[in-house]
Amino acid sequence: MRQVALRILPFLMVCYFISFVDRVNLGFAALQMVGDLRLSATVFGLGGGLFFVSYFLCEVPSNLLLEKVGARRWIARIMITWGFLAGGMALVKGPHSFYAMRLLLGAAEAGFFPGVILYLSYWFPARYRARIVGMFMVAIPVSSFLGSPISAALLEIDGWFGLRGWQWMFILEAAPAIVLGLVCLVVLSDRPTDAKWLDTNQRSWLVSQLDAERQRERPVGRLSLWQVLWNKHVLALSVVLAGSTGVSSGLQLWQPQIIKSYGLTNVQTGLLNSIPFGLASVIMVWWGKRSDQRGERIWHAGLPLMLTAFSLAAALLFGSLFAILVILCLAVIGIYAGKGPAWAVSTEWLSASTAAAGLAQINALSNLAGFGTIYLMGFIKDVTGRFSLALLPLVVLAAAAALVMLLIGAPPAWRAAGAQMQAPLPGRR
Repeated sequence: MRQVALRILPFLMVCYFISFVDRVNLGFAALQMVGDLRLSATVFGLGGGLFFVSYFLCEVPSNLLLEKVGARRWIARIMITWGFLAGGMALVKGPHSFYAMRLLLGAAEAGFFPGVILYLSYWFPARYRARIVGMFMVAIPVSSFLGSPISAALLEIDGWFGLRGWQWMFILEAAPAIVLGLVCLVVLSDRPTDAKWLDTNQRSWLVSQLDAERQRERPVGRLSLWQVLWNKHVLALSVVLAGSTGVSSGLQLWQPQIIKSYGLTNVQTGLLNSIPFGLASVIMVWWGKRSDQRGERIWHAGLPLMLTAFSLAAALLFGSLFAILVILCLAVIGIYAGKGPAWAVSTEWLSASTAAAGLAQINALSNLAGFGTIYLMGFIKDVTGRFSLALLPLVVLAAAAALVMLLIGAPPAWRAAGAQMQAPLPGRR
């Protein structure tokens, strides 16, 4: 398993790192782009959120195609396409081209994350998944930790060949995705049976472990595509993941502007913006490993979401730069710490026949929440002039996700006790 992890995990982490840099660098581009193109906060929020609309619409078809044509080719296709379109963001001239490019970028990237989660389930038995998913997803906070100062520095490349700093940032940060997409065709193998870098005994052992797991009964068994998309477990897990994905999407695009509002330079904003993500990167891996060691998922997913909700609510009471940084650190830690355990639940509950559609639907719906949070934050900021009030949709979403996680994970004894409390007493109708 160590050999498998070393072969595929670091490469996938780098790919995800680049994908998220290309997705969230819009938050730093906004420090120049909003003024250059005269975009209001509402227009910027709508354009930023439209990414998730096309992402939502293309997610399930993309994951089904991945299972059909193979992960190696399909992940390579996704990366090369989004690389060209991410660089194309430099061509935006106004609101309409901004909206169009964000829609195209969302469609291009759709299927990458659930495709990788599905791909990891081909290689890692369930007892490894929370830590493996946590290690893979650490690329998200790391992308903001390292990408924040890099993006801020690229904004200073202003005026080269007549291009603004935000245009150079989009072009230079998009190029690695195209290169990695080509490398993907060489590095990845579709299934353990295709892995020539494992010997015969290793392949046989791993295939037997995974085949034995597929025979176990799951909460979501063999269903039609339509039944999978509307299954209660799939929809509940979508709400749970929306609490981290939707909240993180809102913060990633608006956090640089929140910090910059204290009168800081672009470079200072980039450095301070990286702090919460650096802390989250470390705690995310530790928390996922702890979940695997204890064999517990529900509280390991629910408690971090509670931390996010309470910390962001505190922004209504505390407004200094130091207080906001502490609040953002706690919120970001909560967002990312719960991702590994929550996605481990998803892979453990879905059967092999429903995993491709189910994981895509969970990720699609949770990302659709990103459209709502990004747009609402911009609208509330325009109406009230306060970023603290703009954080309220994130508070509600994180709290709702935590509650749903605890309810769907309640032991059967709890459910039985609840049913008995509602039943009529003996002798009464």
